[in-house]
Amino acid sequence: MTHILVVEDEERIASFLVKGLEAAGYAVSWAAAGAEAIAVVTAGGVDLMVLDLGLADIDGLTVLKRLRARGHHLPVVILTARSSVTDTVAGLEGGADDYMAKPVRFAELLARVKLRLRAPPAEPTEETIEVGPVRLELASRRAFAHGREVSLSAREFALAEVLSSNPGRVYSRGQLLSLVWGYDHDPGSNVVDVYVGYLRRKLGSDAIETARGMGFRWRAET
Repeated sequence: MTHILVVEDEERIASFLVKGLEAAGYAVSWAAAGAEAIAVVTAGGVDLMVLDLGLADIDGLTVLKRLRARGHHLPVVILTARSSVTDTVAGLEGGADDYMAKPVRFAELLARVKLRLRAPPAEPTEETIEVGPVRLELASRRAFAHGREVSLSAREFALAEVLSSNPGRVYSRGQLLSLVWGYDHDPGSNVVDVYVGYLRRKLGSDAIETARGMGFRWRAET
């Protein structure tokens, strides 16, 4: 049976989530503190974690970063009362797979949990993508620009991979949210624009072009 760990320090909210997920057919554990969550995941057997950022002992984002640094790649859905774009980006940059602002609508949470559990890890279809001065090595997840290695986060690399795989093709923000973040709809944030900005600073300002009113495309070499 699929095992979900709910990390939430408010007992009322935790009880609501645990009961709902159990009713949906999952085995569910509850951790009220960050240190406890790290210990449970480290012990093994957790398939997905629902993680609140506002924990009393260790901030949820720190919990996530520590787990990712130790090589734990289970899907993580963040729940938080923080709803700014900066917080959304920080959560995704820290290794989260999805992000929901409180108050949580359980039906939406359940849909996102199911999406994350059934999504297989992406397998590289090519060893290398090279367009102009940018080269992406897919198997090792390494990026190079103008002959120098550039450090990209997992989300930055995924966005660069999608765009550079089809130079010249315009992707809408909604398409990129779906392909890179797994959203089925535009949640109204400008997270795609923020990440495009990151890539332009790291890979070159002209690597990604804006198609006004439509989205973004990787610059095609002529």
